[in-house]
Amino acid sequence: MLIVLAKAKVTAEALDAARPAIAAMVAASNAEEGCIAYAFTQDLGDPSIVHIVEKWRDEAALTAHFATPHMATFGAAIAGLDFSVMEAVKFPTDDGAPVM
Repeated sequence: MLIVLAKAKVTAEALDAARPAIAAMVAASNAEEGCIAYAFTQDLGDPSIVHIVEKWRDEAALTAHFATPHMATFGAAIAGLDFSVMEAVKFPTDDGAPVM
């Protein structure tokens, strides 16, 4: 399994403009074969930061995700916006265990 953690810097106006594209991206990504979880969240401590949290079955599923039409559509939707990914890191992991 892979966990992907990404962080983007975005203005309030860009985030408002990107919301429909984000919603479509989240829905389409969560429907992908091999996607276990996919979410965007706004940082409560710094509203100009958006976190993207992803959980994939394996490397092949993540690679397939990057080639999907909805990934290209999302990229085009945010291309003209003040929306810049600051970091994106993947972590290979096992199935995990409850924290408590």
